[in-house]
Amino acid sequence: MDIPALSMALSQRQVLNDFGVAMLSKSLDNMQEAGAAMVSTIEAAPAPSLDPNVGANFDISV
Repeated sequence: MDIPALSMALSQRQVLNDFGVAMLSKSLDNMQEAGAAMVSTIEAAPAPSLDPNVGANFDISV
């Protein structure tokens, strides 16, 4: 068994794992910012757009 090669392989795997975790963390931060922006946009919208009954009923004629 080649100990130096095994050590290098484990080190590379750890670096790739750390990189993946960092990318997921950055992605999570971006999604949280996008969600906060969406919430602030919805809260800033005029009141009729928040009415749950708007669009619930509609007439269809054929």
